[in-house]
Amino acid sequence: MAEGEKPYRLYRGGRSKGKVPLAGRGALGEQAPRPGDGGQRKGAAPGRRRPRWGRRIALLLLLLVTLTVVWVTASYLAFRSGVEDANKRLPRNVRAALAPQDGLLVSEPTLILLLGTDGDRTPARSDARRSDSILLVRTDPKRHRLAFMSIPRDLRVDIPGYGPNKINAAFQLGGPRLAMRTVRALTGLRANHVAMVDFDDFRSVIDAIGGIDVTVPKPILSNRFDCPFSTQARCERWQGWRFEPGEQHMDGHRALIYSRIRENRLDPAENDLTRGERQQEVVEAMTDRLVGAGTFLRLPFVGADLVQPLTTDLDADELVQLGWVKFRANGTRTLHCRLGGEPSAVGGQSVLIGNEENTAVLAMFSGRSAPQPPPPGSGPFGAGCVVGSARERLAGR
Repeated sequence: MAEGEKPYRLYRGGRSKGKVPLAGRGALGEQAPRPGDGGQRKGAAPGRRRPRWGRRIALLLLLLVTLTVVWVTASYLAFRSGVEDANKRLPRNVRAALAPQDGLLVSEPTLILLLGTDGDRTPARSDARRSDSILLVRTDPKRHRLAFMSIPRDLRVDIPGYGPNKINAAFQLGGPRLAMRTVRALTGLRANHVAMVDFDDFRSVIDAIGGIDVTVPKPILSNRFDCPFSTQARCERWQGWRFEPGEQHMDGHRALIYSRIRENRLDPAENDLTRGERQQEVVEAMTDRLVGAGTFLRLPFVGADLVQPLTTDLDADELVQLGWVKFRANGTRTLHCRLGGEPSAVGGQSVLIGNEENTAVLAMFSGRSAPQPPPPGSGPFGAGCVVGSARERLAGR
């Protein structure tokens, strides 16, 4: 110890025994931290860096965007390929008879004529080629509203060039072009687009989208058709197709059977017009499913199959626009109309003779007058319109 140096230092709080700490060193002889070192001591292990969450989130978002773009592109290409085949199946003279479309379908109203067969391929009707389903669909994108109008296949009309006959005979006599001319002569409406579908092939479409949800308003026991059993003995004991009331999930075969029922043995008042209403319900339920997220996820694999039963002038972009219009439409304001008439017999055939009620329904369907249900006393074949989604409309009966 140097001369004059004391073995302790004086502090305000007292004294500390032991070696006198030298300036610039810690109690253990370690280098004291310097200003700006962030408190990190020399020789100590470096601290962990904070994870760069911002960069990780950005990379994840970029990956999701890339996958979405790839998925959407693959979906559209698969869908467009099927639509192009559907466009090729349409006769050129049919396309020429359509009214021009004003503007985009997402912003301007359009009128679509839907012609379909009910899938009856029994030997007695395998070559009939009659349009068993005739449906007009009108869109109103600005009001977010859709309107459906079914035309009974037994309605007696004047077929241009052939005279009076059932309206569904027009397709057999002159194909889709004559069917379009007949519908225009009856309604005064010229369609902007046309779609021809085979309801039998719709089974595969409904199965591809995972089935549809349909609300059955009342118990149904159908007449006997398309017996599900393989032996004649079991088919003779079979009473018919049964549907319980309430919401049901249907696959393609079940939905096709439901849309084809012409006779409900539990309600004799049902007829071909109620069959048309069931077809409207199936079509609407299917379009609801088509614009859903579940279908979008499967679109790269089923895109071409979805339009396989379809023959139409609508291209892929226009069908996508229609899907958007349907997605934005307010189901509680959907208009469901039907033409009707008085039952009669002409030449041994059961027909419907139209009346002035059909004229009123056409005005309702076109938006020129307020919708009204079939007048009281008009019978089971009365014409009229009701407002609301098909599910609410049927469930409210």
